[in-house]
Amino acid sequence: MPAENLTREEARERARLLTVDGYEVALDLRSAVGPGDGTRTFRSLTTIRFRCAEPGAATFADLVAPSVTAVTLNGRALDPAAVFDGARIALADLAAENELVVDAQCAYSRTGEGLHRFADPEDGEVYLYTQYEPADARRVFANFEQPDLKAPFTFAVTAPAGWTVLSNGEQDGEPEPVDATAATWRFVPTRPISTYITAVVAGPYHVVRDHYSRALPDGGTLEIPLGALCRKGLAPYFDADDIFEVTKQGLDFFHDHFDYPYPFGKYDQAFVPEYNIGAMENPGCVTFREEFVFRGKVTRSSYERRANVILHEMAHMWFGDLVTMEWWDDLWLKESFADFMGSFSQVEATRFTDAWTTFANQRKAWAYRADQLPSTHPVTADIHDLEDAKLNFDGITYAKGASVLKQLVAYAGRDASLEGARRYFKRHAYGNTRLTDLLSVLEETSGRDMTAWSRAWLQTAGVNVLTPMVTCDASGRVTELAVVQEAPEEHNRLRPHRVAVGLYRRRTPGAPLERYARAEADVTGVRTVVRELAGAERPELVLVNDEDLTYCKVRFDETSLDTLRQHLGDITDPLARALCWSALWNLTRDGLLPARDYLELVQRFAGAETDIGVVQMVQSCASGALVHYTAPGHREDAERDLARAALRELRQAEPGSDHQLAWTRFFAGLAATQPDLQLLHALLDGSAKIDGLDVDQELRWTLLGALAARGAAGEPELAAELARDNTASGRRHHVRCLAARPAAQVKEEAWASVVESDVLSNALVEATIAGFDQPSQRELLAPFAPRYFAALERIWQERSIEIAMAVVRGMFPMLQGDRRTLEATDAWLAGHADAAPALRRLVLEARDDLARALRAQARDAGASR
Repeated sequence: MPAENLTREEARERARLLTVDGYEVALDLRSAVGPGDGTRTFRSLTTIRFRCAEPGAATFADLVAPSVTAVTLNGRALDPAAVFDGARIALADLAAENELVVDAQCAYSRTGEGLHRFADPEDGEVYLYTQYEPADARRVFANFEQPDLKAPFTFAVTAPAGWTVLSNGEQDGEPEPVDATAATWRFVPTRPISTYITAVVAGPYHVVRDHYSRALPDGGTLEIPLGALCRKGLAPYFDADDIFEVTKQGLDFFHDHFDYPYPFGKYDQAFVPEYNIGAMENPGCVTFREEFVFRGKVTRSSYERRANVILHEMAHMWFGDLVTMEWWDDLWLKESFADFMGSFSQVEATRFTDAWTTFANQRKAWAYRADQLPSTHPVTADIHDLEDAKLNFDGITYAKGASVLKQLVAYAGRDASLEGARRYFKRHAYGNTRLTDLLSVLEETSGRDMTAWSRAWLQTAGVNVLTPMVTCDASGRVTELAVVQEAPEEHNRLRPHRVAVGLYRRRTPGAPLERYARAEADVTGVRTVVRELAGAERPELVLVNDEDLTYCKVRFDETSLDTLRQHLGDITDPLARALCWSALWNLTRDGLLPARDYLELVQRFAGAETDIGVVQMVQSCASGALVHYTAPGHREDAERDLARAALRELRQAEPGSDHQLAWTRFFAGLAATQPDLQLLHALLDGSAKIDGLDVDQELRWTLLGALAARGAAGEPELAAELARDNTASGRRHHVRCLAARPAAQVKEEAWASVVESDVLSNALVEATIAGFDQPSQRELLAPFAPRYFAALERIWQERSIEIAMAVVRGMFPMLQGDRRTLEATDAWLAGHADAAPALRRLVLEARDDLARALRAQARDAGASR
């Protein structure tokens, strides 16, 4: 990885010196089309006007580009060879007021960083889009790449005449013809924003338009033009009406609660190819991964997830774009709030009224895992540089932060919390903030001391464990119910928890398991007695953190755990059931519940689960338990039993239902016996049919991938399927399936294409890694383990950070799951103490996952059954 880092200290010094008044950026993208050899580049001409607090001082501008044609500072030509080192432009002897002009040749990206270029294999059309966070705008134009140097941006883009071209601002007039084949689009200046949320989208996109209007308190009307875009090849599947419906519901919700009109004019949402992340909150020009345009049948959970992302990004228009963190230490100021607001607005404004169940069962699982890694950190992190920042887009910053905010609303009150947000926006509009800025407005509106709350929840790491202890008298009444709180040794901090404790029992044998008593309590120390529950009937199940008010891991007393083993499916409340599933999964990950016990619970109760999001999450956990936590000697039998159960649920599911589709996909991933593989073949060729099951193109690739991994489908079958689906999506599936085949030469080729070469795009790197790593091929993959450790530092030095992260994470030999691999990991860490901190962090995290798997396997091996 080139020396492109920026430290917090460098950013602070530059912010102390500079005030940026504006950018004018002209990009010539005509080179995106037509033949090209080697590195394909485009012209980037940037003018920056800025002031310096200390005339005569020196600083630098950021630019990552193959070449610079000219640099002019205050009318003085600078020698590019002398001032440009490939990542920075040295600027000496600054005046009080300055103008910097940089004319450069910048490179199109294949990694999703900077200006990404994608050529559609279906029709040859070229699509472009930008993705910058945290610091890749410098790959497209010269700038001061840090969030606290905000400025207005004025973009002009020259591109092929038939294209659609978008940026953050609204289009300023009609495109101006340059010649017979090209035109220049100009855009109105933006409000002051940070470099990382500027954007350009260009290409022959399919565009759908709509409009949003809202009466304002001053008597005026807010008018927001809406746009939704995707590649032409996806147009037949593009459900823009649903996207606009959620968009308008979100705009209503945020205007109702934020009392600050949307400040960025238009609102375009572009679904773009080969995108590395879920979405990006560029004001006025939000980008999403195109996988949110569904080519085949998906479950309701997929639509819920898309709606959540739409609302998450919309919340960023206020939290992150209007008001932005000063440095990446306070990344949570935007991401935690957006994550919380995504679910909050879903519940209150859309058809997805059970979004808090999804949050409890999925988002928090991400947070719990991240918070138990050796790299865990406080929600307010200590970010030394950009490499640190890149790795902190994690479960702590997003999901734990959102969980903490959910608790804050309970602690400070809903009205006080929303009023605090309103004051925060008005006070800091178009500015930058730190933690203290938010806490001060919350103290004003709630009257509570936010400092102590912040120290406990935002400035310390780790997750607490809450366990109920119940004693009853001879008559079957509760004499005392206490909640015991624990903290991990390495983060030994007990916190104040506002929790609801629910008591559940069946009124008669065979009756539903229902809550009959509830009490809220403040758990503040090692042991807290919940006095309101004394005298209640003896419970069969005690659920600490009922209703999911706090952020913690929940344990069960023995009676409750025995009840769940027999009656988990009898719990009537969907959220309570989801919380129990979540707690059982945490017990399994922690090596307290044998993996095969968890799989047995899945086999007995997952089929009756009504919430499809919970079903799919439980299926994912079951796959993890089978692959990583089941003792090797029991794995084959456990897989067979789980596949049998999946096929049973598939056949029993309502025809055409989401559950039928989810169980089909799950079964395909487990199919290993000859009869099961024959069924997959028969579903593909149509000789077998299951009532209501539509084997569409996406499902066909799922079935083929499973067959390829087991050696039951080869290159001819895969080539035939690609001919049937010769699209960008089909190409990715084809690459994945080819890499999944169980042959040494196949694995060598996949390894070489990802580790030894940088020819593949980010999406094909992702697909190749997904195919390479197959649980049924542990012996075949074993020789690559030592090669992985030998290649690590080279990969980190030579690849962009996005690709390096994908390779380091994706190719770690986790599937070996043995002590030898753990020792090899420890040896690499011991021998590479001076490796890049971000690289060491990734390896440490993988090492922790492996050590956890070995502990869980030992627990499973020792379990009596």
